[in-house]
Amino acid sequence: MFLKRPNLFILSFLVMIAFLFSCTSKSRVKRESTPTHIATQEMTSPKQVRAMNEKILMSALTLKREPYQDYKIGPDDLIEISVFEEEKLNKTVRVSSQGNITLPLLGILRVKGLTANELEKEIRELLAEKYLQNPNVTVFIKEYRSQRISVIGAVEKPGIFDITGQKTVLDMLAMAGGLKDEAGQLLFLIRPPGQEDEVTQKDRNQDHLIPKTFVIDLEALLVKGDMSLNLPLIHGDVLNIPISGKIFVGGEVNKPGGFPLQGKRITISQAIALAEGLKQRANGADTKIFRYSDGEDSKEILTVNLYAVQKGKAIDPYLRENDIVIVPQSGVKSFLFELRDTVKGLLGFGFSLGSL
Repeated sequence: MFLKRPNLFILSFLVMIAFLFSCTSKSRVKRESTPTHIATQEMTSPKQVRAMNEKILMSALTLKREPYQDYKIGPDDLIEISVFEEEKLNKTVRVSSQGNITLPLLGILRVKGLTANELEKEIRELLAEKYLQNPNVTVFIKEYRSQRISVIGAVEKPGIFDITGQKTVLDMLAMAGGLKDEAGQLLFLIRPPGQEDEVTQKDRNQDHLIPKTFVIDLEALLVKGDMSLNLPLIHGDVLNIPISGKIFVGGEVNKPGGFPLQGKRITISQAIALAEGLKQRANGADTKIFRYSDGEDSKEILTVNLYAVQKGKAIDPYLRENDIVIVPQSGVKSFLFELRDTVKGLLGFGFSLGSL
């Protein structure tokens, strides 16, 4: 009898601890489920892509009121030049393969790369120097040379497009049918070497002919309306819209794995929601983000307190492509869970002994 009483006391104490821990873990799970549900509702990538596609269509239609204003003259264009004061100077000429035209009185002019307005100004100034006072000159591009611009990547109708006249990034995105749902946030405009500026023989010998690459943030262009990013395109340009990458969530979450970004920005709490929340043994206060900037040699490790984020006491950071989120296991929680399991085993054992 003396030995049984301490055993009953110990069992009662263990049962109390297990009960308190069970209540605490249930309340914590309940608190943590609310933010993850909210985060799931915030994942609206398809809506965002649809809004971007609407912007592409509307902007392309709006900008067609003056589509050729910034068009740069190139080889094989047919140009009509009129001088009001002297009809004999009126002429329709085709630009040579070298980018030149020949005019009466003025001889050979270099016109490649000029807009119609710039060519008007140049002809006006040359005539005013020697022949006419305040001449009125107009330049009209009668025929545009055929240009080939490629659109590849996450668009509905990728391909090579034969176009005439000036086209912009928005024009080509509209011609390609808009963005797919999995489109990334960045557009890469790759321009062949030597297309814009003249290249000297010295540059050729030094192998300076390398493609130019322009990086365009589609969210800034299509959502925020930064039209400075709507660049005019030239023959040979390639637009590449890569498919968005993935983020990876592992450790003490219910559904670890990789999740596509689908062209949107995802916070760490949204990533945890995609992984269906934390396990009971998780230590969300010590969550790690492993980020590789320039290959494996440049690794950055960030620590985030998920509980503080869920309570609004810490910033919910955005993840980058290929970020790895690891939620560690809590040592204290693991100990308490093991203690609970031990208590359950002891109670089951005691019950079976008593029933014998």
